[in-house]
Amino acid sequence: MDTQSLKAFLAVAEQQSFSHAAEHLHLTQSAVSKRIQQLELHLNTPLFDRHNRTVSLTEAGYALLPKARQILDLVADTELQLMNLEGEVSGTLSLATSHHIGLHRLPPLLREFTSRYPLAQLNLSFMGSERAYQAVNLRQVELALTTLDIDNPEPDELSVTALWQDDMVCVCAPDHPLASIPRLSLTDLSAVPAILPEPDTITFQLIERVFRRHGLTLHSPMPTNYLETIKMMVSVGIGWSLLPASMLDNQLHQLDWPGESVSRQLGLVHLKKRTLSNAATALIRILQQN
Repeated sequence: MDTQSLKAFLAVAEQQSFSHAAEHLHLTQSAVSKRIQQLELHLNTPLFDRHNRTVSLTEAGYALLPKARQILDLVADTELQLMNLEGEVSGTLSLATSHHIGLHRLPPLLREFTSRYPLAQLNLSFMGSERAYQAVNLRQVELALTTLDIDNPEPDELSVTALWQDDMVCVCAPDHPLASIPRLSLTDLSAVPAILPEPDTITFQLIERVFRRHGLTLHSPMPTNYLETIKMMVSVGIGWSLLPASMLDNQLHQLDWPGESVSRQLGLVHLKKRTLSNAATALIRILQQN
């Protein structure tokens, strides 16, 4: 079994299509088909059931799937270990982060990294917290800087390091009706539209848990993961939100938050058993020193 055939097998299994797998691998569809045929001949068993426009794994395909991932991960880690022996900080570092961290935390750190290690290239992807965790698990990115889920146990396969804390404050527009309520309650807030991140983000879940503990539900009709967009929508009176205290200015009115205090832990996530590149190790060192 050669690694190129295994990569083609994984791509077809994930995309459930030879044509989509070919696009993903930047190959022709015939090249992908040939690699799958060679793998099936080598194993003497079909790996896919072909349908009109899609494919599905056979029993043998399902058995091979986790082994193929393990083989390719082992090859990639071995190659990286050998490259790291040279001691040079170079190559591409894939990093996932949120827009808020990317705008408000990372610029001076990335400036230092690129200045000290000009041979290294950053491949930066912006995504929500849940998606960032998945990207690390799937080895789509090497590191993620994101909101940490401190209320749930740390997964055995992940290394999670807290770096910053965002204390959250409740805000609305200065002329919003909520601003005139003398003793605000969670019931008052639950009756008014909230402008919050997507429900699959840790930030939303932190806020939603407060309301759930009191038997209340959130009314969040227009979720968005961009905190700067949330701030704008709140400032024009569309709804209320919880935002990092660092984002407060004269466009916002701070409300007396009636629930348990909410704060976000922001930090670093990577796989424990994945060999980190010299570039990843160098960036981690900069993060821990600042």
